[in-house]
Amino acid sequence: QVHLEESGGGLVQNGGSLRLSCAASGGIFSIYTMGWYRQAPGKQRELVALAPTVGSPKYANFANGRFTISRDDAEKTVSLQMNSLNSEDTAVYYCYCEASMVRGGIAQAPGNYWGQGTQVTVSS
Repeated sequence: QVHLEESGGGLVQNGGSLRLSCAASGGIFSIYTMGWYRQAPGKQRELVALAPTVGSPKYANFANGRFTISRDDAEKTVSLQMNSLNSEDTAVYYCYCEASMVRGGIAQAPGNYWGQGTQVTVSS
C-alpha cells in the first residue's frame, strides 16, 4: 500500500500563504501523477492541481496565479504553495498520487492513492 503523509495545513489570515507538503512511501515501483484535491464542508471533492510525470502542471481555475505545485521525484514528494488565500479556500486538502507498487519483485498495475487530508482554514 502506498502511504501519503501530508503536512503544512493550519489557520491563516485572509490574504496569507501556506505551503502543503506530501511524502509518498511504501513498496513503490513508480509514481505517475501527483497532486492535490480539496473538499469544503457540504461540497464535493475537487481538483486543485496536478503535476504529471511529463508535461506542465494542471490547475483548477481558482488556483491559477495563486497556487504553485511542485514535485521532487527523487524524494517522492509533492508540494503546494498557496498564496493570496481567502475564505473560499477553507477546506480539507488531500494529497493524491497515481502509482504502481512492486510485490514479489513484480510491478503491479497503477492505482490511485490518497492521503488522510490536512485542514486549511482561512480566517477573514
